[in-house]
Amino acid sequence: MGEIAFLNGAFLDSKKAQLSALTPGVLSGLGLFESMRSYNGKIVYLDEHLKRIKSSSKLIAIRLPFSFTKLKEIIKETVEKNGFKDAYVRLTLWKPERGTDILVTVKRYHAFTCQKYRNGFRAVISSLRQNEDSPLTRIKSTNRLFYQLSLQEAKDKGFDEAIILNNRGYIAETTRSNLFLAKDNELFTPTLSCGCLAGITRRVIFDLAKKYNIKIYEGKFTLKDLYEADEAFLTNSLMGVMPLVSVEKHLIRKGLSGKLTLYFIKKYNSLLKNGI
Repeated sequence: MGEIAFLNGAFLDSKKAQLSALTPGVLSGLGLFESMRSYNGKIVYLDEHLKRIKSSSKLIAIRLPFSFTKLKEIIKETVEKNGFKDAYVRLTLWKPERGTDILVTVKRYHAFTCQKYRNGFRAVISSLRQNEDSPLTRIKSTNRLFYQLSLQEAKDKGFDEAIILNNRGYIAETTRSNLFLAKDNELFTPTLSCGCLAGITRRVIFDLAKKYNIKIYEGKFTLKDLYEADEAFLTNSLMGVMPLVSVEKHLIRKGLSGKLTLYFIKKYNSLLKNGI
């Protein structure tokens, strides 16, 4: 048997875990998802992932099919059944004619190499703009067209990521990550009102910064702020903390990873391996 998935109350071979393409939620993109990384059976900030999808489900009127506690049990059991040391875990909810479709999938995670974390990501500026006034910027919708187009634009130009600006010209996020700047040993990140997702690893960085007495500020930042930063990094729940070393022709810290970035990579990896 291959990978095991959980679909609407049953564990089964992931190849058989298929939803009808005619399901309203699939046709219209009316769904939510959470991407998580499991290491040695543990998921960093699992409760926060579930709190976010619960909050988001209210916004688009999707009813959670199980209690908070039951969802945790389902995710953990699916992870255990697959047995991968390092895994990508996805919880997806869709809206069918009635009720809610739920799918939990677990795949082996192929982490970026140590060399990639040393070299960092290179980004391009997306030609698309984020509507910071839309409440949909606050949720992880299964309708990813906006982000996929921005990412494809970056890939076609030979870059790893795309920086997304909002309609007012402020930095919002990237296609898959939140963005942090560092200046004079302090951290800065776009405020949620700029149109960025309240990322779970973003929250981890806030908690780590508080724990280790590193000042962190939310605000409205421009590309000029990014270009003049001492260092920058990106965060999401799969890759953790990734250095951002250049934006198009502009090098950040001469194209090298910075001290704070390396510090948070180390702290996040510790959480990943020890669980929280």
